[in-house]
Amino acid sequence: MKSLKSLLQSPECLLVPGVYDALSALLVQQAGFQAAYLSGASIAYTRLGRSDVGLTTYTEVEQTLSRIADRVDLPIIVDGDTGFGNALNVMRTVKGFEKAGAAMIQLEDQTFPKRCGHLAGKTVVAVEEMCGKLKAAVDARRSSETLILARTDAVAVEGLDAALERAERYLDCGADVLFVEALRTEDQMHQACARFKGRAPLLANMVEGGMTPIHSASELGAIGFSVVIFPGGAARAVAHALQAFYGLLNENGSTAGSASAMLNFDQLNEAIGTPALLEQAKRYE
Repeated sequence: MKSLKSLLQSPECLLVPGVYDALSALLVQQAGFQAAYLSGASIAYTRLGRSDVGLTTYTEVEQTLSRIADRVDLPIIVDGDTGFGNALNVMRTVKGFEKAGAAMIQLEDQTFPKRCGHLAGKTVVAVEEMCGKLKAAVDARRSSETLILARTDAVAVEGLDAALERAERYLDCGADVLFVEALRTEDQMHQACARFKGRAPLLANMVEGGMTPIHSASELGAIGFSVVIFPGGAARAVAHALQAFYGLLNENGSTAGSASAMLNFDQLNEAIGTPALLEQAKRYE
């Protein structure tokens, strides 16, 4: 497995899908991706059945991360929201997430409770408060291989220029990767990349139906981004599939009509490695 730090040094834009549990992460690994993004929004969707409005806690994210890291060998980028509190909470978050298996920990400058970066009504903390949190994050990590991703949501609140100035300050505080959330236009995307070209990797966030124009990884690489996440796409795809599946089951009283859109018993067991697990168990009989 390549380290995330080495993957980000590639001239190509790293394509990272969102996951929300060990099964989705396993399927991402089997599909051939080189990294995964543990989405806070998708945890809220799947574990709570709720919106991404700051309801998830450190414990829920850490537990999910730990189970994923135990199952797959991929570098995992973890959404740490606001760090779940002040600088001391950030230190706990970074230490806990690093121990649980995070390769990169994302921290944002929204006030608490935060909300999805593509929802209206966001507010941001003072630059000085976020700088204190980032310095605490850098001090808390045990390994320089554990990267800190600094996200600013200021575009929607203070405008692009202010958001880029915030990103400058965050880079000075020791952030390894920058994330200017909810860029509105291709021109804004080009401006952000031009500002930090050769100085820091930039992350692009592709949200289906969100504020930022959707582009492929190769297109984003041409603009200047080093990594792109599709954080909630899997959860949206699963929700769409389950709506159809449950609708047909209720209508027909059987899953026969869904057979072509699902794995059967043996196929699922093959995907999750049941035969190999049973062979392993035999060694201890």
